[in-house]
Amino acid sequence: MGLARTLIKFVRQSKQQVSWDELSAAYLNQYIERLATGNMPQQGNPTRLTVMERIVTQLQLGNITLTEAVDRVSEQAFVDVVPRFQTIGRDKNIVSGHFYDIKQGEYLYLKDSLLGFNDEQLAELDKEVIARWSLLEGAFSINQTQFELANDIREIYLKDGYSRRQLTNNIPFLTGYQGNVCFYCGEPMPLDDIHVDHVLPRQVVMHDEIWNLVLSHGDCNLLKSDKLVGPHFIEKLIARNENIMGSNHPWKHKIATALGVTPIRRGKNLTQHYNNVKTVLGNNYWGGAAGYNPATDPFYRKLITVLNNSR
Repeated sequence: MGLARTLIKFVRQSKQQVSWDELSAAYLNQYIERLATGNMPQQGNPTRLTVMERIVTQLQLGNITLTEAVDRVSEQAFVDVVPRFQTIGRDKNIVSGHFYDIKQGEYLYLKDSLLGFNDEQLAELDKEVIARWSLLEGAFSINQTQFELANDIREIYLKDGYSRRQLTNNIPFLTGYQGNVCFYCGEPMPLDDIHVDHVLPRQVVMHDEIWNLVLSHGDCNLLKSDKLVGPHFIEKLIARNENIMGSNHPWKHKIATALGVTPIRRGKNLTQHYNNVKTVLGNNYWGGAAGYNPATDPFYRKLITVLNNSR
């Protein structure tokens, strides 16, 4: 994701040949900015830091200068990143050489497949990369956590909770899996009225994991507030998550890690979270916006059909 944003920067500058020093400095800046927004893991192993995390940490501690940091990026950070960027899965041939040519340690030569993007396309692509970076960090965070039992249900979530994060970066990702309609009323959402909401209230679950996040109108979000949603919305959330599981997105594996490796197991675990929240909040239900009927919500019915077929 850091290299993708670095390449977008150079495309905006219409640079065709980028020296290794320029590439290293721009790539380092991406990580300095990214790691300044919060202490989110950049890989799944909780006992290790990535090369870039180590370099940025040493720079922030004053142990190395900015010039030395750029040199370390040039020498250490691109061994796997630059060659592997132009691969899909294990196949090294599908897009090999499609975006740029490399002279390792000297320069990148950007091709028309990158330089041909217009400003609007670059802005959309940059938002998508930012969203996927956030999702990947969240996935690593899930992979590194351990749920511990406690005597009180709130304590179970407090033990594994963390501070609220900026969620708007998740909008581009979630839109594709929600058909650009409000999760709660089923109506289309204008671009200036899209809210990211926790189906199970954050005040109880204390996290921002993607399996519990949906998009909604501002009014629906405010009407729901921290109330417990009706069970039909939990069925819809389960189906939405299975929609994600049917893709090749990196979150597929992380949702499986958090909720289970089979649709039945994921459904049971999410339902258990719902029952836990119900124990805390009581029967203070919110069934949806006025006039909403899940039986006539076409997107909801489509998701339920997909879920039933997967079972």
